[in-house]
Parts: sequence; structure tokens; C-alpha cells
Amino acid sequence: MHLVELIDNLNQSEHCGLPEVEITSVTADSRRVQQGALFVAVRGGNADGHEFIPAAVASGAAAVVGEKSATGLQIPYIRVPDSRSALADLSAAWHGYPSQALVVIGITGTDGKSTTANLLFEILKEAGIPTGVITTVNAVIGDEVLDTGLHVTTPDALEVQGYLRRMVTAGLTHCILETTSHGLAQHRVSAIDFDLAVVTNITHEHLDYHGSYEGYFNAKAMLFEQLNPTKAKAAGLIKTAILNRDDRSYEPLRGRTRSRVVDYGLSDRADVHADAVQSGLDGLNLEIRGSGYRVAVHSPLVGAYNVSNILAAFSAAVEGLGIAPALAAKGIAHLGGVPGRMEQIDLGQPFTAIVDFAHTPNALKRALETAREFTPGRLIAVFGSAGLRDRAKRRLMAEVSAELADLTILTAEDPRTEPLEAILAEMAAGAEAEGALEGETFLRIPDRGEALRRAVAIAEPGDLVIACGKGHEQSMCFGTTEYPWDDRIALTAALSELLGVEGPQMPRLPTSPA
Repeated sequence: MHLVELIDNLNQSEHCGLPEVEITSVTADSRRVQQGALFVAVRGGNADGHEFIPAAVASGAAAVVGEKSATGLQIPYIRVPDSRSALADLSAAWHGYPSQALVVIGITGTDGKSTTANLLFEILKEAGIPTGVITTVNAVIGDEVLDTGLHVTTPDALEVQGYLRRMVTAGLTHCILETTSHGLAQHRVSAIDFDLAVVTNITHEHLDYHGSYEGYFNAKAMLFEQLNPTKAKAAGLIKTAILNRDDRSYEPLRGRTRSRVVDYGLSDRADVHADAVQSGLDGLNLEIRGSGYRVAVHSPLVGAYNVSNILAAFSAAVEGLGIAPALAAKGIAHLGGVPGRMEQIDLGQPFTAIVDFAHTPNALKRALETAREFTPGRLIAVFGSAGLRDRAKRRLMAEVSAELADLTILTAEDPRTEPLEAILAEMAAGAEAEGALEGETFLRIPDRGEALRRAVAIAEPGDLVIACGKGHEQSMCFGTTEYPWDDRIALTAALSELLGVEGPQMPRLPTSPA
């Protein structure tokens, strides 16, 4: 594309008399600059892209976009108010605005995003609708499954737009996009034309980045502000916000969207609500009611908290996309489980062992309440709290576990560059504030593998061991290094050692004993 053609898509950019420069690629990573690239200088948390402009020029950049003043460059420099927003617009333009050719459903929230996205994906497949998915775990485009990263955040704007373009090229008509607060605040999805916006809940998370609950909420609200009811697509769908009537975000979000609103919840005040809920280890049975329909639903998903995720996906499908309620119910029944979400590990041991992704106070509370329902014996919880992240939740999570579990084992979870001992000390203080006694009702075991070994060694017949916080993730960060780690493999290794049966080796971490 020509530079002028690309830059004409930017709002409030300072440029005039640009030369007819051919652009061969767009990137915000100076290491990926090739001859003819347009380099976008983005300010990050750890580095400022403006400092790498000379390196980009030396590698052959044909033009640069940035926020700061620049002089002495021998190539065109386009100044913009916000480089991240500009990168989103340029990414969409570079890929030919693929979201305009798709029905795009954005799903946000603190907990339950991936589960809701997977439920909705199964419903759309049941309805015969060619659908792609972009989550914090992977991107699914037809038969392709692409890894989107080691940890949990929305891919950057260039990647997201690239995935959308591949979906259009593959003949897909719909896309489900999991949108995190970081992804929204950093404009990774701001150039996407959303048709539906779904929220699961907005609780306590990422206050390290957003500064306060209000800042976190405002980031989530950007998805609903982005719904533009005046921009109808060929599909003719009405832009719709799907809100959780049971959540504290309900009323504030209603005031942040200009689009049609559909709400879901557990009471009959909601447009779509649940009735006759039954929960067990074999899953959930419920009845979903809406205007003019009543449908029985079975889901293999474990935990009563998944009723809200089911209602969110059902509402998006039926009320947002016009899918028949019976088809939606069949799709929900197909999802046997989500990796790392209340996933049972069974090697024949006389107690239950579960891996769950719960890494927020609210999610941990729900996971432990669910686990309590499934065990006649003791509940043993193993978890940590990430370094360089929301510090307030460390105490809160320890308090939750001290209240709900019989034994809490505090351990490592991505300490990054923070001292692990200091993180565990903060968590221990939270447990003690709730009345827990170290050595009796809670333990500190820094190495996560050793913590899991201790948990299964302590467990007696009828007990339940639950490892929370890592779920499906494939690595753990110490310092700035990602070490291979999967809680499901680690818990399987601990059980195989206990039972003396064949199993995987326990993954090693810097904290592992020699």
C-alpha cells in the first residue's frame, strides 16, 4: 500500500505533502522492521518505541508514526496523539478492514470469558455458522489452531487484524473475540467493528495496571462504547450489549452503551434467566426462559457459577444472533469442558484432584465453594499470586481460602522479578487475618511441585485437592524467564509418584530441590 493511502485512515494525524512511498509492512517492533516497513513507535510499560526509531530507520523503515516530536529524519514522520490507537487503525487498514466482513462478538469480564467464548463457539457450530475464535489461549480458524501466547491477554492489534483477515479469506462469517481489559485499554481492538458485546462480570483484578476498580471498569466499558448502532452491516443484525443483571457492572454499563441491551441473570427480572438449576459432578441441569421460549439445558461443565456463563452465551446466540433456543441448548451440551477449568485428574487415587484457572478472589471463592460441594472430606487448596500484578488480591485470595478450605498451601505463581518470599508473606498475613494458623491450617511451600506433592500426600480418602491459578497455562515466569510448566502435568506427576504408577516427570522450576 502507499503511505498516503494508509495514513489517510488515521484521525488527527499531522501530515501533509507526503511522498508516494510504497509500504511493504506495518510493525511496532523495531526488530521486525524490513525494507519498506512503516514503523509505529509505541510507548510501553518497559520500553518506549520512540527510542528505537534510529534502529528502525537503519533496518530500512520507509516511514515512522509516533507521538513525540522528531527532527532530522530522512524519511517521512507522521505525528499522532496516540500511537497505540494509530497502530490499531493502521492494522485494520493494512488488512482491509476485515471486521466489516464478519459478525464480531466481543466477550469481556474478569472471570468466565474463555468458558463463555467456548460455549458460544459450540452453539454457532451446532447452528452451522462458520465461526472463528480468538481467545487468550489460541485462535481457531477453520481447522487451524494457533497459539496466541504464553499468558492471558488479547493479542496485539496487528495479530488480531491478521487473524480476522485469515477468517474472511477462509470463508468464515462470524468471529468470537475474547477481549481483556489490557487489550481494550491498549487499543488492541479499538479498530474492530463489533456487533455484540458480552460481559461476564467485573470484579477485583488488574488494579496494578488500572489503578482502581473504576479504572478497570472504564477499560471494560470501552467495548460497550465501541458498539455503534448507526453502523449496520450487511447481515442486518442490531448492535446489542449482553449484560449480567446479577453483577455490579450492570447499571453502570447500561449507561455506557448506545446500543440495544439484553440482560441475563438468575432471577426472572432478567430478559433471559435460569430456573430449576441442579449442579453435580456430572455437570449442570437447568431451564432457560426468555420471551416466548422455555428450554431444558444440560451442560457437562462443573460448578453452579457456570450457569452465568451458559446464560451469557445463550443470550448472545438467541437474543443477539437469532439462533433457535433448542439449537443453542444442543450446542451448550457439546462442550465437555474447558482446559484447566475444574479439570479432574484421575489416576485411581482415593480422593478427588482438580486443576482450575481461578486466579482472582472472586474466581477462587467460586471454585472453592464448588469444590466443597463435591467432597465429604477435607478441601485442600494450592495456589499463589503473581508478581508485578495486583498486590491487593494476594491478601484477599488467602483470606478466601482460609475461610473456605480446610488446608491452604501457598506457593509460587509467576513471581517474575518480585521476591517469592515477600509475595508469600503478604498472602500468609491475609490467611492469618482470617484466623488461619501456619503449620496447621495453612503452609508456605515456595516450590509449586513440592506444594502439589505435599497436598496429595496429605490427602485422605474422600478429600479433594484443588490446584488453582495456572489452569491451562504452559509456563511460569521467574525473573524474566518463562519456565515450562503445566499444572495438569505437575499434578499428574505428583499423583503418579504417590501411587507408584507410570506418569510424567515433575516439571522443574528455579525453586525445585536439587
